[in-house]
Amino acid sequence: MGWLDRVDDQVDALTHARALQEASRSAEAYVLLERVIRTTHDPAARADAMVQRLSALINLGRTAEFTRAIEEASAAVRDLTEPYLHGHLNALAALAAHHQGALDRCVMHLVRAARALGAVTDPDRDTAWGWHDLAMAYSYLSFHGYALGAIERARQLGLTAGIPEETFAAPGIRLRNAVALDHNGDSDGCLRVLRDVAADLARFVHSGRADQLRPSSLAAYGYAAARQAALGDQVSTEGTPPARLISHGGDSARARDLRQLGQVCLAVADGRPIEAVARLDTVQVSNETLGAAEPARLRSIALTRAGDHLAAHRADRLAFRLAAQRNDRLRDVYIDGIAARIDHEEMRREAARFEGEALTDPLTGLPNRRRLERYITAVVTRGERVVIGVCDLDGFKAVNTRHGHHSGDLVLQRIAGVINRVMRRGDFVARYGGDEFVVVLPDTGMTEAAEVARRIEAAVRLEDWESLVPGTPVGVTIGFAEVSGGSGLRDALSVAFEQADRAMLRAKTRPRAS
Repeated sequence: MGWLDRVDDQVDALTHARALQEASRSAEAYVLLERVIRTTHDPAARADAMVQRLSALINLGRTAEFTRAIEEASAAVRDLTEPYLHGHLNALAALAAHHQGALDRCVMHLVRAARALGAVTDPDRDTAWGWHDLAMAYSYLSFHGYALGAIERARQLGLTAGIPEETFAAPGIRLRNAVALDHNGDSDGCLRVLRDVAADLARFVHSGRADQLRPSSLAAYGYAAARQAALGDQVSTEGTPPARLISHGGDSARARDLRQLGQVCLAVADGRPIEAVARLDTVQVSNETLGAAEPARLRSIALTRAGDHLAAHRADRLAFRLAAQRNDRLRDVYIDGIAARIDHEEMRREAARFEGEALTDPLTGLPNRRRLERYITAVVTRGERVVIGVCDLDGFKAVNTRHGHHSGDLVLQRIAGVINRVMRRGDFVARYGGDEFVVVLPDTGMTEAAEVARRIEAAVRLEDWESLVPGTPVGVTIGFAEVSGGSGLRDALSVAFEQADRAMLRAKTRPRAS
C-alpha cells in the first residue's frame, strides 16, 4: 500500500498534479494544488498538496515564496506519522535552502530527508520521487557521490513500482559533476563525464525510449551536448541536435537557465565566440543551476576562441575563484559546526548529534572515514561479499614541498574525480585521510578487484599532471583485501584494512613498467 492509498480525499487531483510536474507543467500543477488546499478537510490530502506545492514553487523558481511554503507544509506534516512525507518535505526544503544560499539549513534538511526516506517500510512510486528530489539536492550542493547513490535508490524503487528506467535517468546530476570538474581545472575529466552522458542518451534513442524521457532530462542532455561541443569535442547530433533538446524543460526555472547558457555554448561551438560573449552580457541565470562559476568559465572559453587570451585568462581565474569560494563555504558549514547556526529549540536539542553527522570530506566531496566505516559495516552485515582497496598517492609529498599545500589540495580533488569516474556502478569511494583513498567493491572477488586497480592506475597515469604541478608526476598504488564476515565484524574490518595496507606497501616496492 502506497502513501496515496491512505489519502481519503481528492486523490485524483493529487495524482494529476504529480503527472503535471513530471511533465514540467508546474504552473498548472500549482493552480490545481491551491484548489485542493482550499477545499479539502482531510489532513493527509492537505499535507500532500502542500508538499507538492513546495515542489512546484521550486520548479518555477519563485524563491520569495519558499519560506512561507515550507512553514505551512511543515505544520501540515508535523502530526502525521508517514515517514515518506517527512522525507520528501525535507528533501524539497534542502533544495529551497540551497537556492536561498542557506547551506547550513540545506545540510540539516539533507540529513533529515535521508533518515526519513530510509525509514519507509513500504516504499512505492512516491518514495522513489522522494529519493529523486533528495538526489537533486545532494547534486546542487556538489555532494556528487551521495547524489548518484540516491538516484540509484530512486531508480530501483521506481522500477519496482513500474516507473521506466529513463524517468530517473537524471542527466543533470552528472552534468553538474562535469562542470564542477571543469571549474576546478579538470577539463579532460569534464569531457569524459559529458561523453558518458551522451552515451546514455544514445542508448535511449537507439532503444526507442527517448520519448519517455522527462522534459527536464531532455534539457540537461541538450546542455551536456552543447557544453561538450563548446569544449571542442565532436558531438553526434543524429536525431538529437542540442539546440532542439535545450528547448525542452517546460516552465522550469532551471530549464530556462540551461536554454540561455546552452545558446552561449552553441554559439562558441558554431564559431561565433563574439556572439557568445554578447549573450553572456545579457543572460540572467541563477548561480544555483550550474554553479556561480559557469558563466565566467563559458566567457573564458569564448574569449579563447576569439583569440583574446589575456581576457580569457582573467575570466578563467574568476571562474576558479568562484568555484573555490563555494568549496570554502561548504567547508565552513562543517568546520564551524551546523549547531552554532541553528537557533530553533528543537534543532538545539539535536546539535550534539550534528557534529557527528558530517559524513563528507569537504575538500574532495567524497564520503569520509566515518561514512566509509558505516557503509562497509552495512554491506557486510547484509552478508554480501566485499573487497576493500587502499589507494595511496605516489609523489604527493613532492607536490606539497615544491608547489605548496594549495596545489596539493588541487591534486587531491582531481584524484578524487579520477577514481570516482572510473569506478563501476555500485562501487563506493571515500577519502580515508591525508593522501589515502579507499574503494569498496561489493559483490566482487580479488580477480575483478585487480581489474579495477588497473583502471584506476591507468586513469591517474594518463592525467595531465604536468600542467597542474609541473615537474612533479603523480601516481597511485593500490592494495586490496577481502572482508571476511562473521561474529567479530569490527575485528574483520580491522584485519581487512591491515591486509589491504600491506598489499599496497608491497606493490610500492615492486618495479613498474615505464
